[in-house]
Amino acid sequence: MHQSVLIIDDEKKICALLARIIELEGFNVFQAGTGREGLKLLNIQDIDVVISDVKLPDFNGVELVCEIKKMKSYVEVINLTAFGTIQDGVTAMRNGAFDYITKGDDNDKIIPLLYKAIDKVRLQRRVFDLENRVVKKYSFDSILGQSKPIRTSLDLARKVSPTDTTVLLLGETGTGKEVFAQAIHYESPRKMKPFVALNCSGFNADLLESELFGYKMGAFTGAMKDKRGLLEEANEGTLFLDEIGEMNLDLQSKLLRVLESQTFIKVGDTQTSKVNVRVIAATNRDLKKEAESGNFRLDLYYRLSVFSIELPALSHRKEDILLFARHYLEEFAIKVNKPPFVIDEAFAKLLLKHSWKGNIRELKNVMERVAILSDIPLLNTELLPYEFHADASNGDGMKLQVVEMQHIMKVLHHTNRNKTETARLLGIGLTTLYRKMDEYKIQI
Repeated sequence: MHQSVLIIDDEKKICALLARIIELEGFNVFQAGTGREGLKLLNIQDIDVVISDVKLPDFNGVELVCEIKKMKSYVEVINLTAFGTIQDGVTAMRNGAFDYITKGDDNDKIIPLLYKAIDKVRLQRRVFDLENRVVKKYSFDSILGQSKPIRTSLDLARKVSPTDTTVLLLGETGTGKEVFAQAIHYESPRKMKPFVALNCSGFNADLLESELFGYKMGAFTGAMKDKRGLLEEANEGTLFLDEIGEMNLDLQSKLLRVLESQTFIKVGDTQTSKVNVRVIAATNRDLKKEAESGNFRLDLYYRLSVFSIELPALSHRKEDILLFARHYLEEFAIKVNKPPFVIDEAFAKLLLKHSWKGNIRELKNVMERVAILSDIPLLNTELLPYEFHADASNGDGMKLQVVEMQHIMKVLHHTNRNKTETARLLGIGLTTLYRKMDEYKIQI
């Protein structure tokens, strides 16, 4: 693929001569006589390097560097001038120019300089493409769901994402709170800065404080050197605090200080540290009730809940269940190297009737299990865990045959489908087990 160069110069003869020299090196060359014309070409063409005169009819070429970098940060700019000054050269480099050379030197210098700029552009393009893939992966468009409850939650998240407002995500375990937090971050002006997640339930109080705020050398036994906390790691980006309801009251007061002043004190330190961080918190608890009962600071609750978003349970968005199931089955078919799976009607009915207490996380785990167990593309109900059949039985759940079938499936599941061990635990012969499995159409 040929690299492309844009030359911006109002002196047409010089522009044409320079274009010819560069074209002979195998580059695609575009020409513009003004800064605005150059920016228009930059917007519609795939340009790698811009060579711009400093003195243009409508722009100072040094200032034009800023406009180019705003449009496409990976593009490199080489400034040309008839009367170079040290100050202009310094300003151009500060604005992001690759280099600044005087006309007359350009015939000898421009081609080697151009190749150096292209090498840098290649690297920057890879980084730019990688960052864009990350942003796309975690964008709101990547969140599945067509039901009204999830669309309402997404609309709220989209509105708050461009701001620096603290967000509180509410919902049962497994509803996708971290996915929402990532989408809010990657759709915000902080998207190219760190997204740092911390599960507050995974640490005791002392460890959580050290993880969050960091510590100074000698703060406690084993603190052999200074340690940056996750607040510092998330500086200029977003800190996601999952299970915020598990944080103890002492730490809550310190977090409140961060939210109010963007300052904190490391463990064992006497100096105040400052950060610029956005906080997104999540919980499956009713924090207001926890605050009223004295288990959570009321002032912190109000500070966190400036903008709350409720994430619906999967049982409240039934129309999305098959959408998730097909998505995960497609993903796991590739993972386990099997052809695409097809859901039959009975299989779909059991998915829709299931209570999904574990929400999306449970559904994902069940689909992975199904993908591993299935030997054929068409999925049938026997691949589903025994509790799905219990959900479907409803009023028939007390019938002896149904109870027996469910118990056999439960023991098979417990023994990892070892039929000899299952028969032993059930207290029946192996032949009887096979007969009952055939009678109840249990294919495991």
